[in-house]
Amino acid sequence: MNATTSLSTRDTVLIALFAALIVVFSLMPPVPLAGIPVPITLQTFGVMLAAAMLGPWRGLLACALYTVLWAVGLPVLPGGRGGLGVLAGPTGGFLVGMVAGAWVTGWVAERLGGAVESRLAQWLGYALACVVGGIAIVYAIGIPWLAAITGMGLGKAAAASLVFVPGDLIKAGLVAVVVMQVRRAWPLGWR
Repeated sequence: MNATTSLSTRDTVLIALFAALIVVFSLMPPVPLAGIPVPITLQTFGVMLAAAMLGPWRGLLACALYTVLWAVGLPVLPGGRGGLGVLAGPTGGFLVGMVAGAWVTGWVAERLGGAVESRLAQWLGYALACVVGGIAIVYAIGIPWLAAITGMGLGKAAAASLVFVPGDLIKAGLVAVVVMQVRRAWPLGWR
């Protein structure tokens, strides 16, 4: 699928299904960290999984649908939050970054993970896609937002965010394993 093609019924169902999966992962109980206003959640796992499975456009649309759900006030964010007010909080930039990160994750996954035969190369491609889109892009938008909202300064916000990197790297590796296994049994195609 590209920006000019219309969505098929199958595409619409997959987008809705993966948006629902993001909700499920988001509603898993968050783990708060002392001194940091952003908890550890499985929300990014859901976003990376949707994007790596669906490709750039359908992954972006699944994440955008999830964004619409919380923006209209449905309690689908970690901790049962929702509404546009969350954008004024410390996690707002990370939420915005997930949409852009979903597209990048899907784009990289399509080119690196789905285009090779070697299992190791596939795993590396999917994991790299998750690291670039699901971590680097999300952090690139989320950290400056966190700094601006909390007034803690960019360096301190970046340092505070480092605590999440090991967990996010584990999520990226696990997403790569899941995507490889599911795509072998249920090839979705990237279109």
